[in-house]
This record gives sequence, C-alpha cells and structure tokens, in this order.
Amino acid sequence: MTALALLLVLVSSVAHASWNLLAKRGSNQEIFLWWSQATIGVLLLPLGAFLFWRFPIDGTGWLFVLGTILLHIFYFLFLARGYAKADLSVVYPIARGMGPTLSPLLGVMILGESVSLLAIVGIASVVVGIYTIYWWGSFGQIFSDPLKLLKESGTRYAVFTGLLIAIYTIWDKVGVSHVTPFLYMYLMSTGTAIGMSPYLFRTHGALAIRTELRSNVIGIVAVALLMFLAYGLVLTAFTFSRVSYIAPSREVGIVAGVLLGTLVLNEPFGRGRLLGAGLIAVGPVIITLVP
Repeated sequence: MTALALLLVLVSSVAHASWNLLAKRGSNQEIFLWWSQATIGVLLLPLGAFLFWRFPIDGTGWLFVLGTILLHIFYFLFLARGYAKADLSVVYPIARGMGPTLSPLLGVMILGESVSLLAIVGIASVVVGIYTIYWWGSFGQIFSDPLKLLKESGTRYAVFTGLLIAIYTIWDKVGVSHVTPFLYMYLMSTGTAIGMSPYLFRTHGALAIRTELRSNVIGIVAVALLMFLAYGLVLTAFTFSRVSYIAPSREVGIVAGVLLGTLVLNEPFGRGRLLGAGLIAVGPVIITLVP
C-alpha cells in the first residue's frame, strides 16, 4: 500500500467520522441521510455532467452503478435505524468493524487477491483495536452471551450495516475499474436518493421531509460534501491499491469517531478506548510497509 493511498484513506476516514456524527445529530436520521444524497445530486450536478461527458460508461459499468445504488439504499436505511436506536459510539464501531473483518476475506475469495503476513498483522491490529474499544470492561459478555449484539435493535442494524459495507466494498472495487471514481460516486448518490424517495414519502410524508431540511439544512449540506469527499477518495485509492489493504485502513476513522464522541457528545474515553484507538492507528502504518 503506497503512502498516497494511505493519505487518501486517512483524509477519507476523518471526513467519514465527521459526517456520521452530523447524521447522528439529525432529527430524523432516515430523512437526513436521504437529503444528503439528494443534495449531492443537486449541488454536484455540473461535476457529474462533466464527468459523464468526459468518461462515457459502457454496459458493464451501468450494471455496477445499479448494483451499488441498491446496496447503498439498504446501507443508509440500516445505518439510519441504527443511529435512531443506539449511540454513535456503539453503532459506529460495530458497523465499521464488520467491514475490515470481512473485506479482506472477500477480497481473497472473490477477487483472487493475496495478503502478505505483514498485512495480516496490520489487519489484525485494526480488528482487535475495534473490538477492544467496544468490549473493554465487558469481555466476559462475549462468552456468556455471544449473541447479545443481535438482541438489541440498534446493534442489530449496525451489524447489518457492516455486512453491507463489506459487500459494497468488494463490488465497488470492481466497479471503479469500469467507471471513473467520482462519477461512480455521483451516480451512486443520485440514484440512491431517487431509489429511497418512494419509501421516504410513503413512510414519513412530505411535511416531515420539509421540516428536516429546514431544521438541519447546514448539517445536510455539510454531510453531503463530506460524504462525497470521503468515499470518492476511497474509490480513487481502490484504482491503484488492494481492497484487502484499503478496507482495514479506513477504520482509522474510528479513532476520529471516538474523539468526536468524546469532545462533542461527551461520551467516555477510558483506557480501553485509548488502547483500541492506538491499535487501530498502528494497523495502517504496518500495512503501508507492504510492497
């Protein structure tokens, strides 16, 4: 993994943690996230139109665009429901933690990628750090009630979100070989907003949708721009680095998420979270040593 790929991933991670914090603070998370996707479609239309003209898409590319739209519709719905039911410090580590646990395995099995021993050490450091943050002080619960995560609706949606992250990471890794990354991101966001619209208007109604925009317009615009930047940078990194290395390295954003939770939401930051954050930060550094 190159230094440039690491830089892209680190900037992306901070942007990702920031937009998740803002989304958590929305009045209605489902509507808030829908507005963020719609905002990308409107504000970045000139960029999308230029990229569409400059980089035509073939039939295979459209197949990947449609697939990622479907995956992201469910991703945003599950993430929104997780934040509606549980704390940021609970949902974010679980959702983000599932991705690096499964993505390297899927990268090897589906894309035929190889993972060196040094990279495995870096990946393991990230994964162990994630679960140290979440389980510190309650490790016994893993053995006494290993299915506890699935019994609570908030964490259950976080697990579903993490599974989707692992799946769309592999899908999008291949997708950006057919569609230029930022056009791929633009079409994904616009298509997701369109695809979510019937459900949003039927479930919440036009009044609730207008109210959310009036109440959180600044946050919605900020999330839209941060989201586009965050995943656009990751998609760019995918074009010249392995998904097996990119996916775990993204999880350094959990460190930013923990800090934001502490400074903004007044969540606790004890020794366990400090240790876990350190392990997560070390992991990407180890991965960059891989040729």
